Amino acid sequence: LYGLNASGRSPYELDQSVFKELGLDQIPLDGPLSWSIPGCVDGWFELHDRFGKRQMSELLRPSIEYGTNGFPVTEIIAGYWSKADEAFAEQPDSQSTFLINGKPPVEGQVFRNPNLAKTYQQIAEGGKQAFYQGAIARRLVDYSERNDGFFSMQDFADHRSTWVDPVSTNYRGYEVWELPPNGQGIAALEMLNILEGYDLTSMGSGSPEYLHLFIEAKKLAFADRAKFYADPEFNLLPVSQLISKAYADQQRARIDAMQAASDVPAGDPVLQQGDTVYLTVVDKDRNCCSLIQSNYYGFGSKVTPGDLGFVLQNRGALFALSEDHLNRLEPHKRPFHTIIPAMVTKDKRPWLCFGVMGGDMQPQGHVQVLCNMIDFGMNVQAAGDSPRIRHVGSQQPTGVKMDGSGFVNVESGVPDAAIRGLLSRGHKIARVAGGGYGGYQAIRIDWDNGTLHGATESRKDGVAIGY
Repeated sequence: LYGLNASGRSPYELDQSVFKELGLDQIPLDGPLSWSIPGCVDGWFELHDRFGKRQMSELLRPSIEYGTNGFPVTEIIAGYWSKADEAFAEQPDSQSTFLINGKPPVEGQVFRNPNLAKTYQQIAEGGKQAFYQGAIARRLVDYSERNDGFFSMQDFADHRSTWVDPVSTNYRGYEVWELPPNGQGIAALEMLNILEGYDLTSMGSGSPEYLHLFIEAKKLAFADRAKFYADPEFNLLPVSQLISKAYADQQRARIDAMQAASDVPAGDPVLQQGDTVYLTVVDKDRNCCSLIQSNYYGFGSKVTPGDLGFVLQNRGALFALSEDHLNRLEPHKRPFHTIIPAMVTKDKRPWLCFGVMGGDMQPQGHVQVLCNMIDFGMNVQAAGDSPRIRHVGSQQPTGVKMDGSGFVNVESGVPDAAIRGLLSRGHKIARVAGGGYGGYQAIRIDWDNGTLHGATESRKDGVAIGY
């Protein structure tokens, strides 16, 4: 297994003094203060240089054609897009790029983005140097300088993706693989380790007993997430301790089977020296790719730099502004990231290649999907279709502390008996419809029959294709 972290770093010229001068105690979600260096283009080329067979110009050609000629907007994406006119109220370049006659495109309407097609064409012809050292970088820096941003040519020239070793835990004989921080994948591993100590199968997938334990395990893992997840190049992080079985035993002892915890501080592992799209692909040779990419928070920073055809993401908003936080803002540092691709192996062969989009929902979605398959015997499609819950309200890696007990959003398919059982344990429950429960895609490899089982879900405009 190979792991690639292509997330971008903060500008060299941006530090906490800027926010102190502005009287800000939190980084805004919109605008240039939320920008980190775009890393995805370098990530594409790193993947291509190591594993690709075709020319990058050939691979980018369909995107260039869709940008030039357009594509019909799908139903759920149109729903997300429907508030774009409000989001772009103060961004004329974003309005001209993403609105049609001043309005967001509706379902079935053809949307074109010729500016993005031109940007892709420059990348196809000039490689990643065109983006990080050439004309695109210069235009991004010029735009930043005119709009109170902090980008410099040095920021782009120095950007590098990092090949990392995936980390794993064994859950009931299945090896579950995630990427280490600055992402949040190890939260899923910690939750699985805690839950492995219970007989979930006998409880049942929709039982209050299982859902309560899931929520409490999530609280413990996310309290650790708020404290320990940061850029490993700036901090010595206790990753191996957080995902160890011994630490899970310690954490599990903190759970009351009959009462929701109202205050959940981070654990104490011993530190030794030591807006998102997801896709999964498995080829004829059973090579697998699990990839996730995101602008974060719906159109990112809301800022489109001139006529380049894309919004700049706002991942920098996930830094903390407290001096003693591991995830504190520092120059040329990667912020905490929510996006987490995943894989599962069994008997040293790939078994599942999957991901679940959705911010804080992602580790929660990973665990629910895997419990559905491993503990409750669901197939790869049913595991995603099954109703989910989402606990909201734990401490955040930005340093902002929210209500420790939080509340639990539940989908309509969660049984009333389960909700009554959770309420009796002190949980706060809300039946919430909408898109807050993630977006799951997966491929399971069936070695016995030589087939692939693809799954997507109705919460998103996804598709499973085999050919």
